[in-house]
Amino acid sequence: MNDAGPLDLVVANGVVATASDVFRCDIGVRGGRIVRLGHDLGPARRVIDARGRYVLPGGIDSHVHIAQPSGEGIEMADDFESGTRSALFGGNTTVMPFCLQQKGRPLRAALDAYHALAEGKCLTDFSFHLIVSDPTDAALGQELPALIAAGYTSVKVFMTYEGLRLNDAEILATMDVARRGGATVMVHCENEDVIRFMVARSERAGDVAPRAHAATRPVAAEREATHRALSLAEVVDVPIVIVHISNGAARDEVARARARGVKVVGETCPQYLTLTARDLDG
Repeated sequence: MNDAGPLDLVVANGVVATASDVFRCDIGVRGGRIVRLGHDLGPARRVIDARGRYVLPGGIDSHVHIAQPSGEGIEMADDFESGTRSALFGGNTTVMPFCLQQKGRPLRAALDAYHALAEGKCLTDFSFHLIVSDPTDAALGQELPALIAAGYTSVKVFMTYEGLRLNDAEILATMDVARRGGATVMVHCENEDVIRFMVARSERAGDVAPRAHAATRPVAAEREATHRALSLAEVVDVPIVIVHISNGAARDEVARARARGVKVVGETCPQYLTLTARDLDG
């Protein structure tokens, strides 16, 4: 026990799990940091009785979309108040939405606008991933390096969606800037030309039912784009995240790349683990 005065907070009678043990104890907090674990921790300005429940750190949801337009210009349903309120109910105390740079707009201006949207509404801690959709000389030469140096160390690029997608040369250039700054690149992997071809063919045939969405986005379109993104990252030697993998073929591309030393992490979502194209037939 030290003589630094009362603790700010004690969470009493909680169950705590460490790397080696699970045990019941009180948790003492001062200045936003855990400073004591044990029993009879002394006076505190606030005491919360956990009543034998597990006490866990707040979760970090590193892939959320809040107040962001889609590639088609449709804005996401959640604003920062509703989105972060939902996050807190799920046990997440930090979220990382995406800051979308629209064509013709500086990255810094886009980021300032998103901070303004969050101001006074965001109920959690937050940071932003930077979506690069207009990799001009200024964006890659000055803006992105400065933002990475300021602590925005994750960049997202798209291989599909008009208004968002970059070509291979632009992706390579963006990856190279990220590598030099120590940032990670997130990639949305789909072959846009394959999707356009399949959509046009489906529309000519009059097949516009909901299940056509799956049929016009075949496994091969994601597999090919995933392989290409991994190859580009391998050339530049930058760490990447392949986001929302939706099929085993793309997952296998990630596994093969990891086996040969590519710095890659794959991510998926619950819907890709529980739903298949057959579910759309009903």
